[in-house]
Amino acid sequence: MTNNLPVTGSVFADYFDFASISWDRVWEATLETLYMTSLSVVAVFFLGILLGLLLYETRNSESAWATALYKIVAFLVNVFRSIPFIILIVLLIPFTKTILDSITGPSAGLPALILSAAPFYARLVESGLREVDKGVIEAAEAMGANKWEVIKKVYIPESLPNIVAGITVTAISLVGYTAMAGVIGAGGLGNLAYLEGFQRSRPNVTLVSTVIILLIVFVIQFIGDTWVSKIDKR
Repeated sequence: MTNNLPVTGSVFADYFDFASISWDRVWEATLETLYMTSLSVVAVFFLGILLGLLLYETRNSESAWATALYKIVAFLVNVFRSIPFIILIVLLIPFTKTILDSITGPSAGLPALILSAAPFYARLVESGLREVDKGVIEAAEAMGANKWEVIKKVYIPESLPNIVAGITVTAISLVGYTAMAGVIGAGGLGNLAYLEGFQRSRPNVTLVSTVIILLIVFVIQFIGDTWVSKIDKR
């Protein structure tokens, strides 16, 4: 009787065959992932804070104009939060083509990365702002602070631990999004794991790509936790 079962040792050997990996290509893919992640995190940070402040300030306003603005912004935020990333990046192909004249490469993944993560982060910022002590806000206003001074000297400093914790979570999500973006041509470790790992039956490449992604996530989490622990005085 013939034994058709695969040899377990040889299967696992394929995962740890590091000698056949093109490390230059791995390094290039890592830089592409870091490029997409870092630029999108910076854009999401500022856009998310702006949207979060806008949502917070207009949420309970008695002004009809502010109420209408809140409904519009909240609707757009909820829509972009609800669309799965892999679908969003496909929907944005015409837009990406228009502004970048390309739908492949690391830069082509940025519009979808930013538009998917900014609404998510905006809600985290809004939630953090709600936790600011109302007494501190009223005290600042009683001392004659205008709206910009309240934002700069009360809202942002008082909610900074939540803002940093939120961008940490968002940055980690963006690392995962870059992997999905890579599958459809944006490059990076996701592209490497799928095209050179999965499609060419090279599990060692997939394993290395996964480990590097995990390391990036761990570093982001460590930096975020360290930053929060230093600024959170509560």
